[in-house]
Amino acid sequence: MIHYSTMALCVVVADHTGSGLDVLASLSAGVPGVGPELVASGAVDGVVALATCNRVELYLDVPADAMAGTSRHATRALAARAALSGARYAHPQSDRQEQLVRSPFAPAGCPHGIDVRTKREAVVHLFAVAAGLESMVVGEREIVGQVRDALSTARDQHTTTPLLEAAFQNALRVSRAVVGAVPLHVLGRSAVSEALDLAEVSRSGTRALLVGTGSYAGASLAALRARGVHDVRVFSGSGRAQGFADRHRVAPAADLLAELREADVVVTCSGTGPVLEAHQVAAAREGRPLVLVDLALRRDVAPEVASLPGVRLVALADVGVATSGPDVAAARSLVEAAADAFIRERQVRDWSPPLVAARARVLRACVVGVDDTVAARRSAHREMHPVTVRAKWAAAAGDRDAYVAALAELDEIAEAVERQMDAAAVLL
Repeated sequence: MIHYSTMALCVVVADHTGSGLDVLASLSAGVPGVGPELVASGAVDGVVALATCNRVELYLDVPADAMAGTSRHATRALAARAALSGARYAHPQSDRQEQLVRSPFAPAGCPHGIDVRTKREAVVHLFAVAAGLESMVVGEREIVGQVRDALSTARDQHTTTPLLEAAFQNALRVSRAVVGAVPLHVLGRSAVSEALDLAEVSRSGTRALLVGTGSYAGASLAALRARGVHDVRVFSGSGRAQGFADRHRVAPAADLLAELREADVVVTCSGTGPVLEAHQVAAAREGRPLVLVDLALRRDVAPEVASLPGVRLVALADVGVATSGPDVAAARSLVEAAADAFIRERQVRDWSPPLVAARARVLRACVVGVDDTVAARRSAHREMHPVTVRAKWAAAAGDRDAYVAALAELDEIAEAVERQMDAAAVLL
């Protein structure tokens, strides 16, 4: 019996277009630890969990014949860790959301907008995500580091597998190749830069306050400096301001409200929940103009702040609404081709054991004497070559019938060689 690979890639997707940022904020709280939990349950062989400002995704190495059940289990596990009930996912229905909820892989009561993609669709999606083609701001490059960090975390948690390793490494390579296929005006865009553009932060002499020292803080500082804002203070509720200030050559801030009174622009990216409430901002500013840019998935600035006189608030949701996707058809074509090449390579690799065994049988039969054995093996290699090529092409195409036929032909070659060797042995 021929044993084909039974593992396949599956991804559970919640993103800004389907689920909404509030749902993503809740789901992101469930990401830490969900990988080890799923692997320990035996439902999956491996998990890589990716959480960014606009997506929460679980990449799963799962048995191909248990795809639907496993994806449902993973979705429930993530929701349970986030302590969410079905009611918490209530969002205005859209045609796309309704379509996603009807996915055959989605669990009953699945949160609106959670999608499940399998096999080729999962590979294409991973490659497109790593290339920045599925981001809130298409073409942004921060996602590359986030994908790399997700794989590193899975390694540390011992939840990665050869399939996941190969898929993610290929995705990172594709992301580099896609840069050349993306229009020049798209490169360098990011949620940070788009938010600052929306807020019209682009003048020298501006004093800025950066709240948070996480992954977006460095990008926010770089974007501020690129716009001529060099007087920047950093505040961290967790006490990391001094370390960040030393690394990035900015001034640390010890008193948030005191700095709030002096700043012209405040960029928040701590992600710890509301840092600035309406009454704090009102007391500090007393009606004076202030630009607030909230880049946290779990909002740092209370929405009520936007109604204060003189305050302009730009949040991630505003970036998603304002940003239109550029034409990146060439980049998407590259991603599709790379995904197909990866799938072909994996199929050849996964289907190779029966082919290796069939060839080994032929070569084992080539044993007569020392001199005769070398000649017999060379002859066998010549005869097996075209059949081996057909077998590999069949594996790459996923054509099991052609693959089985090639293996049967190798068996016939082995039997013929065995008969020849038996005859030669009699003569000896």
